[in-house]
Amino acid sequence: MKEIWLETLLTKTPQEGRELAIKMARKSIAAIQTDSELRNDYANDTAQLIASANVIAIEFQTIAQANNFWKNEK
Repeated sequence: MKEIWLETLLTKTPQEGRELAIKMARKSIAAIQTDSELRNDYANDTAQLIASANVIAIEFQTIAQANNFWKNEK
């Protein structure tokens, strides 16, 4: 049975949301690319890093929407 690491998309702050987005992106990349040796290869590739940042941005957008863009924050 797989580990359940994503209990909720709801976070208290935008900072927590961004950290969750990074974690989601890392988990997504690890799930797609299971060979950690190959991950090390593209860790030094600028184009691949930019693509990874795009994945994080998309994940953060999802979390922000789930949190109603922290609308009630003062």
